[in-house]
Amino acid sequence: MTIVITGASRGIGAALAAQYKAAGEEVIGTARGAGVEAVLDVTDPASHAAFATTLKDRPLDLLICNAGVYLDKGDDMETGFGADLWTQSFAVNVTGVFLTVQSLLPNLRAASGAKIAIIASQMGSSTRAPGGSYIYRASKAAAINLGRNLAVDLKPEGIAVGIYHPGWVRTDMGGDQGEISVTEAAQGLAQRIEALDLVQTGAFETWDGRAHPF
Repeated sequence: MTIVITGASRGIGAALAAQYKAAGEEVIGTARGAGVEAVLDVTDPASHAAFATTLKDRPLDLLICNAGVYLDKGDDMETGFGADLWTQSFAVNVTGVFLTVQSLLPNLRAASGAKIAIIASQMGSSTRAPGGSYIYRASKAAAINLGRNLAVDLKPEGIAVGIYHPGWVRTDMGGDQGEISVTEAAQGLAQRIEALDLVQTGAFETWDGRAHPF
């Protein structure tokens, strides 16, 4: 199985890459910097085109859209949430997901029963609105909506799309108070992705297998 994971240089992406490699799968981890198999800036169409060229016509069994940013963490209403943070956040968390799927669609179509996993967050659910983190919440809500609509359009082609909340993970983004480790998150997500099929396509689930309200 050939797998592409965006944002694979650290955190959940790195843990997923390590787990799949340990299982003997061919993993192409991407990030903007070094330390991965391929350089990919998910916000840059030219970078997408260059990466897709390296894959040529290789079938892609699984695409995990994991790259994400949380730039407004701790911002306050009076001085925070600058326009530049909105632009950067949506460029990575939403547009970056779409551009990745779009550029690699020929490779996904070349595989039999390909899957796309979008790492979103329960902070994007309309049922969770405690205030704050407006940019991150809005971008993840958009990512969830994007995943649901991709699922509809790609189902006739046999490509399933899963949307996942990875848990509150102890990472640079999640902080030291997170409830689970990156290893636990990666193990749970891999199980969810393994179970993903066209019947479940478009579903939003937690890392430990619970259906999450949109």
